[in-house]
Amino acid sequence: MPLMPVNPNTTRARVMLEIASELAGTPLQGFAQAEVTLTPFGQSSVPPTRLRSHSTIDSIEAVLSRQADVAIINPVAALNMAVRGTGPYSAPVPLRAIAVIPSEDQFVFAVRKETGLTTVEEIAARRIPLRVSLRGQPDHCLHMMLDQVLAAAGFSLDAMKSWGGTPKREGTLPWPDSAKFQAFAKGEIDAIFDEASYIWVAEALDAGATILPLSEPTVRKLEAIGLRRAIIRKSAFPKLPADVLTVDFSGWPIFVHAETSDRLVTQICASLDARKGSIPGEDGKPLPVERMCREAPDTPQDVPLHPAAERFWRQRGYLD
Repeated sequence: MPLMPVNPNTTRARVMLEIASELAGTPLQGFAQAEVTLTPFGQSSVPPTRLRSHSTIDSIEAVLSRQADVAIINPVAALNMAVRGTGPYSAPVPLRAIAVIPSEDQFVFAVRKETGLTTVEEIAARRIPLRVSLRGQPDHCLHMMLDQVLAAAGFSLDAMKSWGGTPKREGTLPWPDSAKFQAFAKGEIDAIFDEASYIWVAEALDAGATILPLSEPTVRKLEAIGLRRAIIRKSAFPKLPADVLTVDFSGWPIFVHAETSDRLVTQICASLDARKGSIPGEDGKPLPVERMCREAPDTPQDVPLHPAAERFWRQRGYLD
């Protein structure tokens, strides 16, 4: 799809989108997430198209209820459970993927060495009253996934509270210079359960943390509901004593309702392909749209593509 010719409509849209992009990354905005509505001029019979960049669990409901036409969530596993009707979902929901923005990540269970813990399952077996820091954002997919992981490991946050543990939702990512990370390093809290391993695991190891693995039986239970196993590798973090078995937190799927028209899906795909050179990925390079429909560690393809998206990517030569 060629770039659209410059006209007042494209200029106004780009101005607002670029402002939103800058504001979303500004600390004063609290990591804001954008919503965009495209409204046809003088065509009351044509519904608006609503795009939602929120990566939170409520994006699933927004697309299901047609409050949004296209949305993004993180990770793929959260959307996969919804599509399969597993975990917190009692029945499959009609959602389909457009593509998966690359992001390779793992769920991390870091504890102070003083706890003596060697696995996640030991927390319940020994009824350790951990002071745990969790993400403060209440609608983050991390919380839904953590509930599933702990259930498979034989306990829950409520059970932890019953034996004196104090899980607390606070702050954002455990950046090494954040208050929560510094509290962990000083021993004021016992554990951090979070994602974004590449941001903080090396520094946590420097601070003397133990990164707890999940057991093989626990991971098999989680695979049965749509989560993937993952490895936090010693090759990536040399201070790890060994590779650590955990669950995957990779991929940012772009998704739509299964009944979204082929025409709109094709337009979305074509727009993404046309603009890929101006969208930076996590590595700062242009978004690699040509591989966002193909299986890879950072682009899990567990959620089926919308048929129109699959056709478009195949026609572009991005799928075999």
